Amino acid sequence: MTTESQAQTRFTSFSEFYPYYLQEHADPTCRQLHFIGSWLVLAVIACSLIFNNLSLLWFVPIVGYGFAWVGHFFYEKNKPATFRYPVYSLMGDWVMFKDILIGKVKLK
Repeated sequence: MTTESQAQTRFTSFSEFYPYYLQEHADPTCRQLHFIGSWLVLAVIACSLIFNNLSLLWFVPIVGYGFAWVGHFFYEKNKPATFRYPVYSLMGDWVMFKDILIGKVKLK
């Protein structure tokens, strides 16, 4: 199944969606920007808790999606899966982050 036809498919499970998600993140710079954005999301959450400042949490979507969307629009040159599959895409972000950490998905 091609990426175009997969984009038209309605995925019924995350296990069906994740291979498509990885295809949409084939560019190493896009994956690197996602990885940086995910680390920054964790840093913002940690700072919010450490400094007892919940208003910092407003930065979570800005750093998370900001880095990811730059990767998609300028490097991958595709539309982020978030627009069509918001829940699966968010899950995919964190599964890919984990997979990068354990070496299952390469940054380069």
